[in-house]
Amino acid sequence: MSEYQALKEECCEANKQLPACNIVDLTFGNVSVADRERGVIAIKPSGVAYDSLKPEDIVVLALDAQPDENHVLDLEAIKIEGELRPSSDTPTHMRLYQAFGDILSVVHTHSRNATAYAQAGLPIPCMGTTHADYFYGEVPITRPINPEEIERHYEWETANVIIEAFQNIDPNQVNAALFHGHAPFVWGSSGAKAIENAFALEIIAEMTMKAQLLMPDAASLSQAQLDKHYLRKHGANAYYGQNT
Repeated sequence: MSEYQALKEECCEANKQLPACNIVDLTFGNVSVADRERGVIAIKPSGVAYDSLKPEDIVVLALDAQPDENHVLDLEAIKIEGELRPSSDTPTHMRLYQAFGDILSVVHTHSRNATAYAQAGLPIPCMGTTHADYFYGEVPITRPINPEEIERHYEWETANVIIEAFQNIDPNQVNAALFHGHAPFVWGSSGAKAIENAFALEIIAEMTMKAQLLMPDAASLSQAQLDKHYLRKHGANAYYGQNT
């Protein structure tokens, strides 16, 4: 049995939850899970159908890799375990882990409503308490990636553009970003939590879109109500749910 068996099983189960939550179509999505103590990530192989995915299909790679002087990240060279080719989004996941040091799972989907905001180049404003329960403020939209970045290393630079959007945002409080013209990237403290955040993002995107259709000039949630709903579920003084 693989020494990374538990990590691969967590990653496999999280990927299977994408269609179960109805936040992917075809194979438009992937989940990775990190083991920071061992310096590795596990990620879905490219193009493999979710219903046939098995733990032994999951690919394990070194977490701390960097592109070389020619802006090439050789995924085969940093592969630790797995026979299949890892997701084409692997460099994006890897770079996000390197920049956001507390996250342990990254989810990329093309969930329809959140992706619509990304394609429109719009953030998702915090218009209600459902949003505030998960994200401490609007979910940001990145700037468009430029031709030089696309040519240099598209997937790696995708993450750098997301990181740039978080210069004044705590990625532990807003666990998602909309990549301009593309789709959402979401993260969390485990595979299950990252999937929950991605599912919540899609629900919130649908609610917000409908609210904006009903009332295009509707105001965002007040700061006081945002604070109340977010902080009662998160942080040192949280009181929502049960003690565990």
